[in-house]
Amino acid sequence: MNATDAFIVIARALHFAACVSLTGVFAFECLVAGRALRANDTELGDGFGRRRRLSVLARASLALALVSGAAWLAGVAANMSGEPLGALKPSTIAIVLTETRVGKDWLLRLALAVLLGGPLLIATLLLMERAGRWWWVWAWGLWLAVMFLMAWAWPAFIAPLFNRFSPLEDQALRQRIEALLTRCGFASKGVFVVDNSRRSSHGNAYFTGIGRHKRIVFFDTLLERLAHPEVEAVLAHELGHFRLKHVRRRLWLSIAVTFVGLAVLGWLTGQAGFYAALGVPVPSTHAALLLFALVVPVFTFFITPLASLWSRRHEFEADAFATRHASATELATALVKLHRDNASTLTPDPVYAAFYYSHPPPLARIARLRASGAAPAS
Repeated sequence: MNATDAFIVIARALHFAACVSLTGVFAFECLVAGRALRANDTELGDGFGRRRRLSVLARASLALALVSGAAWLAGVAANMSGEPLGALKPSTIAIVLTETRVGKDWLLRLALAVLLGGPLLIATLLLMERAGRWWWVWAWGLWLAVMFLMAWAWPAFIAPLFNRFSPLEDQALRQRIEALLTRCGFASKGVFVVDNSRRSSHGNAYFTGIGRHKRIVFFDTLLERLAHPEVEAVLAHELGHFRLKHVRRRLWLSIAVTFVGLAVLGWLTGQAGFYAALGVPVPSTHAALLLFALVVPVFTFFITPLASLWSRRHEFEADAFATRHASATELATALVKLHRDNASTLTPDPVYAAFYYSHPPPLARIARLRASGAAPAS
C-alpha cells in the first residue's frame, strides 16, 4: 500500500468515525430529553428547547465529516491522476470528476438524485404542510407510485445511462438458459450482457424490471470467467429467489416498513419533545423530516442482524432450489471463482458476518452445496 492509498483509507475511516459520532450525539440528546420530559423536568426540557447550536462534539464531528470527505475525494483524484497529494491541483479534481468513468458516474448519480429525488422531497414537504393530519397516508401512496415507476423505468431508461446493454450472442449458452427458464416456469423479456468490465472485475447476474418486463442481465466479467454449466447454476440460484417469492416478500416488507415509518413521522411532527431533544427551537415540517432521517438509523441499527439472518436464509433456500434445477457442484465452483475474482474473504469474522452479511459465509455455503451432491436436472 502506497502513501496515497493509506491516505484514502485513513480519510474514509475518519469520515465513518465522524458519522458515527454525529449519530451518537443525536441519540444521546434524544434519550436525555425524553427522560427529562417523562420526569416532567421543565427546566431541563426548556434547556434543550432553547439551545440554538449543536454541542461541541457534534460541531466537531460535523466538521471532521466534511473535511475527511473532501480529503477522501482528493485522495481518489490523486490516485487516479498519478499526482502526489502535495502537488494536487483543483483542476486535477475537476478533470477526475468530468473526464473519468468514476467521476462521470458520480456526477450522473448526483444529477439523477436532484432531478428525481428533488421533486419527491418537495411533494412530501407540501403534503406535510397542506394535507392535514393524515398527510403521511398520501405521502405513502406517492412513494409507492414512485417506487413502481422506477422499477419500470430503470432498465429501459436509467440503467443505459451508466452501461451498455446488448443481447446475449452466445447461442449455446442462450439455449441452455432458455431450457432452464422452461424447467423453472419463468418468462423473461430477454437476456442481456452489460459491460461492467469498464468499471471493475466484479462478476454478477441479476433480474431487473417488473411483471412481464423482467430482464436477465449478466455482467460480461461473469461470462468471461465461468463455464456454461456454472453460469446456468448461478442463474438457477437467482431464479430461486423469484420462484420461492423472496422478491415479493421483500417488496411487501419494504412497503410495510415505509408505511410504519411515515406513520411514526406523522406522529412525531406533533410532538414538541421530538424537536427539543435534538436542539431545534422552532418546529417545522422540513426540520421534522431532516431530524427523522438522522435519528432513524440509530434505532434501526439493532434490527440489522435480524434482517441479515432473514436474507441469509433466503440465500440458502435459493441454493437448494438451484440444486434441483442445475448442478450443485457447478454452483459451488462458480462461487469459489466469484469470491476469488471479487477479492472477498472466504473466512469472515463470525460475529461481523452474523450481524452484517446478507449472504452466508462462503465456506459454509460452498460446503453445503458440495454435500448435497445434486446432479443437473434432466
